[in-house]
Amino acid sequence: MGNILLLVIDSVGIGALPDADKYDDAGAATLQHTLESVSDVSLPNMEKLGLGKIEPLHGVRSYIETYGIYGKLASITIGKDTTAGHWELMGIILKEGLKTFPRGFPSKIMDTFKKETGYDYIGNIAASGTEIIKDLGEEHLKTGKLIVYTSSDSVFQIAAHEGIVSIEELYRICGVTRKICDKYNISRVIARPFVEEKGLFVRTKNRKDFSLKPPGKTVLNLLQDAEINTLGIGKIDDIFASCGITHNIPVKGNPACIDASIEALKSYSNSFIFTNLVDFDMLYGHRRDPKGYYKCLKEFDTALPMIINALQDDDLLIITADHGNDPTFKGTDHTREYVPIMIYQKSFKTSKNLGIRKTFADVGKTITHYFNVDGPDSGESFLNTIME
Repeated sequence: MGNILLLVIDSVGIGALPDADKYDDAGAATLQHTLESVSDVSLPNMEKLGLGKIEPLHGVRSYIETYGIYGKLASITIGKDTTAGHWELMGIILKEGLKTFPRGFPSKIMDTFKKETGYDYIGNIAASGTEIIKDLGEEHLKTGKLIVYTSSDSVFQIAAHEGIVSIEELYRICGVTRKICDKYNISRVIARPFVEEKGLFVRTKNRKDFSLKPPGKTVLNLLQDAEINTLGIGKIDDIFASCGITHNIPVKGNPACIDASIEALKSYSNSFIFTNLVDFDMLYGHRRDPKGYYKCLKEFDTALPMIINALQDDDLLIITADHGNDPTFKGTDHTREYVPIMIYQKSFKTSKNLGIRKTFADVGKTITHYFNVDGPDSGESFLNTIME
């Protein structure tokens, strides 16, 4: 056994799921619409892994020789957010959705928030993070009141200027809020610090997620119980509330996360390396910027040869996503989509089509199978198929 590197290209969906209409997402297609917005598409390294054979994609060749295993995953968990998607990948399938508050949080939550954090608030609406600091930033500066907002996801977000509320204090507030939100099954409390640059309020990279603990053992826990190293790179540790993570590498931004993943491949053996590449979602999907989204895809494609070159002979690379976030779609929220999966090992002699897998949990089941560890109840391993 070697390492497994699971790279989650956050929000890179590949077409609406059959139940997308229940989420008001019928017609969403992150990859398709992003690439259609670009006249000259060039993603040669993902092409070689089979990207163009999963679905017809503008500018992506499907006829070239490929050396990866490819397909797409359906989601059967309830929800379309980061937590639901990552948990399903690791074998936890939610039968009930995490609690959302599209009209803002009720007074019983907010009264407790004021009492236990010691801060008053403004906002308390569903809003875009970049828009709400533009709208309420000046009032926050004048009053010191925290900007509280949510979205269609199960999130309690707290924005504050770093010059008004220190990073350490904002994290303390979010930790207190996390305990309040546990009672209401709210997935994430997110610290959203911002600063002022050239007269504009802009969010910084000091974001931090405070997540609900998974309701059962994940693949991470099962591997850790079997004394397999688990590395969380980027926001993985936050998503799983530090459960099942042996080594946390909390770097920020796609380039730093890719560099950390390459270093981990060189430094560890017989380990599971789990990396989230958040920039697709955070910088371009939510901000409805298809040109920026393509630029991010291009940067990832350019980095792929370095990742592949760092693989040892027995290492397995799995690239997939956690949900969609179509940058051409209405609103600013995630979209309910299939996600692509591309798999590579240096021993592969031919490419194969995995077709459509029934659940993201097949990834977690395959990972435990690879490490010869009893897997979760959900999912079906495709290890034998890819190793034939």
